[in-house]
Amino acid sequence: MNLPDNLLPSGWYWTGQGLYALVLFWAVLTAPWRKLKDASPLNVWLGTCVLLMALWSIKTGIKPGLNFHLLGTTAMTLMFGPQLALLGLTIVLTAVTLAGMSGWQGYGWNALIMGALPVAVSYGIYWLVDRKLPNHLFVYIFLNAFFGGALAMAVTGLGGTLLLQLSGTYLPAYLYHDYLPYFILMAWSEAVTTGMAITLMVVYVPHWVSTFDDVRYLKRNK
Repeated sequence: MNLPDNLLPSGWYWTGQGLYALVLFWAVLTAPWRKLKDASPLNVWLGTCVLLMALWSIKTGIKPGLNFHLLGTTAMTLMFGPQLALLGLTIVLTAVTLAGMSGWQGYGWNALIMGALPVAVSYGIYWLVDRKLPNHLFVYIFLNAFFGGALAMAVTGLGGTLLLQLSGTYLPAYLYHDYLPYFILMAWSEAVTTGMAITLMVVYVPHWVSTFDDVRYLKRNK
């Protein structure tokens, strides 16, 4: 979405900043910092942040605030959990904003819709799959990575559309006809990218994916 400055009414900007401040406060307090105490996982986390900075910088758009780019939030959530994913995405958005690709006024809403919302969707799917379905490698990959990535992108598009509609920024007919449908294509791209990345990691570097346990997902199925 990448909201620029002076697009929404000023009151909406302050609301977004306040809401994300609460989310960020929760993430800082509850984050499993012990996972980053060693150099190796810390380097993986920071490297993922840098990779997503590059990914978010490859974008296109049709009007101010109506932008498209891959997110990578599902992969980061599966790799580090929701709190560290949120903190990493905060770093990513800060870098993108410093580069002039987003506005500081819209920082809160950008972080909520492109960060907190898809992270919540991704972790919610993982939580349900982990508790309700068998521990199987293909269940983990196809539901958590492929389906989770697609749904996270779709919900991000819907969240951005609702924000722009409710704030009166764009007419609903325009948003639902010329903006939201493109997220079907973005959802497919996000699913493929996330699914391939997670598949490679659980095969070659499973210790990079904190939500994956090779004892549970592999050895029981032999």
